[in-house]
Amino acid sequence: MTFSQRSRSLFKTIAVVLALALPTALAISSADARVGGGMSSGSRGSRTYSAPPSTTTAPGSASQFNRTYTQPGAGMNSAAAAPARGGLFGRAGGFMGGLAAGFLGAGLLGMLFGGGLFGGLGGLSSILGLIIQIVLVVFVVRLAMSWWQRRHAPQAAYANADAGAGPGPQANPRSGLGGGLGGGLGGFGFGGANNAPLEIKPDDYEAFERLLGDVQTAWSNEDVAKLHTLATPEMVSYFEQDLAQNRARNVVNKVTNVKLLQGDLAEAWREGETDYATVALRFALTDKTLDRNSGTLVAGSEQPGEATEVWTFARRPNTGWELSAIQQTN
Repeated sequence: MTFSQRSRSLFKTIAVVLALALPTALAISSADARVGGGMSSGSRGSRTYSAPPSTTTAPGSASQFNRTYTQPGAGMNSAAAAPARGGLFGRAGGFMGGLAAGFLGAGLLGMLFGGGLFGGLGGLSSILGLIIQIVLVVFVVRLAMSWWQRRHAPQAAYANADAGAGPGPQANPRSGLGGGLGGGLGGFGFGGANNAPLEIKPDDYEAFERLLGDVQTAWSNEDVAKLHTLATPEMVSYFEQDLAQNRARNVVNKVTNVKLLQGDLAEAWREGETDYATVALRFALTDKTLDRNSGTLVAGSEQPGEATEVWTFARRPNTGWELSAIQQTN
């Protein structure tokens, strides 16, 4: 068997593996199609790199941010004003970034197999070969960038919250109204000792619960103007990126029947003129992704499910609460 034959055999094997793995990877990605895309995004002011305290609703830890404008030591005000940014290969690059990475990868593979920079485009016998090259390179690039982000993230700052950053979870004054899994006011329960420097009142809990549903509705309707009234500019920039990716895939994500099941206040504090409240939320929802033209179910389910996330809200003088961050739970 010649070297060329062995190379073709190896390439065919890789192609089969990718063909089997790709549907699974897409299914995993689609399962987190709701607001935030199953990622941790946003800013928590000076506590962006400090883990919020665990609560009864979210007894584990909240994952560190995959997307944030806040640099270590910077406050939320500067982060919210930062322009949307992203690289050629980054998630923020959207469809064009992934496409550019794919075509560049095709050229690199062409060089690897001796076909020159553009050998990957002209030397393959079918379009399938090009697609496989693109998929493979996109996977490799994303894995490399994920490794790079983890390597350079301030892990120690996140894992060991500053002992002087503030007290632990605060008790919810509404918890005696209904408690447990009840709807409305009863959705929030005790979160710990009532010693947070910022007092969270019943009206604030109502606002958090209302925002949970309103953000999901605006996302499902792809109503960016409405999202600007519900979330910080930073969060809206992430929503716009995710919505653009859905449009590039010709799908739309619909999140309906959102109902708060349980909520705990993890911590609340004030920085300058900005108030912050980080809340663990467990809620029911129906999450499904549909073909934009036919309405056919592409991912998700018609059956309701549950999700637990940690949301941070920010409030400035003479304004209401806005969604400032979403973190996934471990």
